[in-house]
Amino acid sequence: MFFWPKKILTLFFLPLHFALMAGTLGLIFLHLRRREKLARLLLTAAILALALFSNKGVSQLLLAPLESHYPAIPELNAASPSASESSALPPDLAACRYILVLGGGHARSPTLSRINQLSTASLSRLTEAIRILRHLPPDSRLVVSGHDGDENISHAQVIAEAAISLGVPADRIVRFDQTRDTHDEALALRALAGDAPSALVTSAWHMPRAMKLCQATGLRPIACPADFMLKPEPRTGWEFFNFEIGSLERSTKAIHEYLGLLWSTLRGQT
Repeated sequence: MFFWPKKILTLFFLPLHFALMAGTLGLIFLHLRRREKLARLLLTAAILALALFSNKGVSQLLLAPLESHYPAIPELNAASPSASESSALPPDLAACRYILVLGGGHARSPTLSRINQLSTASLSRLTEAIRILRHLPPDSRLVVSGHDGDENISHAQVIAEAAISLGVPADRIVRFDQTRDTHDEALALRALAGDAPSALVTSAWHMPRAMKLCQATGLRPIACPADFMLKPEPRTGWEFFNFEIGSLERSTKAIHEYLGLLWSTLRGQT
């Protein structure tokens, strides 16, 4: 019921959409010579929004609290470990028998392989889940999710077939073909896994909201973040003089997540 209203309402608060709408309205008012003060205000707001949220330093400040909330799963021992940095599977993760990979989108491109159809977020999440799955017992399962929208093939099916092409046996994959958002995915996993610990794989910037939604259903999720947009690097202060498209994307992800956290709280989902 609230799925599409939520999506539409969110657009008004995302930096690029806000700047385009404010700038367009400002230009219309300016050319019509009506409400010129409002027109100047809208155009100024559009430019400031683009400048602020495309700033590298600002985007880091917005995204860092989300991505640093849960630590990444370290490099794990391979069959023949050669790197001294490798470590054993953490005990809480070793107890999991389900790994839920949250959906992240794919392209409708039948000429491409399933792997190449996946978005960057989906591919990163899937590869992290497979990395962990290989260290779990044979009775553990990879759970993939995502509805079909207006297509004949669900996002869950695309991920499942990509996983199979990467060597995951089909009988180790469980699909949630009807889930539309993270709350649906949490409810579906709760029905499958009960209160047993389950690994949760999603983008690092999405992990805080996903964990809250899963915990609210009674799940015992173990955070396995992937798709990090920020890499650890020393801060010099010069990042606040750097403006780039990538920073606008990072700011947009962060704002989207903060709005999602607020929406989940208002609806009593967390």
